[in-house]
Amino acid sequence: MKKRSLMVAIALALGATAFTPAAMAQAQASVAVLAIVEHPALDAVRDGAHDALKAAGYVDGKNLKWQYQSAQGNAATAAQIARQFIGENPSVIVAIATPTSQAAVAATKTVPIVFAAVTDPVAAKLTSSWGPSGTNVAGVSDKLPLQPQIDLIKKVVPNAKRVGMVYNPGEANSVVVVKEMKAALPKNGMELVEAAAPRSVDVSTAARSLIGKVDVIYTNTDNNVVSSYESLVKVGQDAKIPLIAADTASVERGAVAALGINYHDLGEQTGRMVVKILKGEKPGAMPVETSDKLELYVNPGAAKKQGITLSDALIKSATKVVE
Repeated sequence: MKKRSLMVAIALALGATAFTPAAMAQAQASVAVLAIVEHPALDAVRDGAHDALKAAGYVDGKNLKWQYQSAQGNAATAAQIARQFIGENPSVIVAIATPTSQAAVAATKTVPIVFAAVTDPVAAKLTSSWGPSGTNVAGVSDKLPLQPQIDLIKKVVPNAKRVGMVYNPGEANSVVVVKEMKAALPKNGMELVEAAAPRSVDVSTAARSLIGKVDVIYTNTDNNVVSSYESLVKVGQDAKIPLIAADTASVERGAVAALGINYHDLGEQTGRMVVKILKGEKPGAMPVETSDKLELYVNPGAAKKQGITLSDALIKSATKVVE
């Protein structure tokens, strides 16, 4: 009996190594992903985060429970999904875009949250600064320096004086960009003309209100606008107003040019932050991260349809030329 008891004890001791806190944390990793809407840029963030987790050894269905839901552009739905996720007590919530990040942060002070594709987390009241939050929140911003965006506008439409922006006044990241553009454009001999689109169905109407008032339309990463970009492209083609975007995916959908972040890379950056949390780091100890890897996409065909011709120099400098 003593020999058998000793063997059992040894077996239990050896087996215990499989149940260390680190091993259990990995075995039980649960990542719940919430996006405000589905469109190419946000989808790329989601897929990039998933790829980063896989690269770190977290495989869906084995040692990772991965779940994803879209709020379909509805803030109330985002809040409902956030509460549902929190009730399931995941290891980490990944909130993609500002409205969903706000919904998640408002719903819990304990479950770790990693936001992504948020232009200004301080203005959105997700964090009190760009440094470590000291709370359950960390994340990756897609904030772009505005002067290179303005320089691109001047390269695409050299004589532009009036720049139109269609945006959702209820989306904090868009409000920040509009405010900054209002201050920056006059220093470059231009002015901003705004058109509000509180819902995605308002994008076309808002764009048409700019006809005859602007020389070019610039779009930031406003989720209403990006999710309805084809309707904006139609206005640009009909009225011969060039469209310049802040996200490169919109160039493939009909924008003339964009100097923006690779959103799949941004998603991978987000995923690496999630991995750190899964391995025991505290989100509150992590400063907000940004990306400085900008890519220039151009679409000469879209330019012709919108009444302009891109310079050879601009086309040659592009990371990608969309045919």
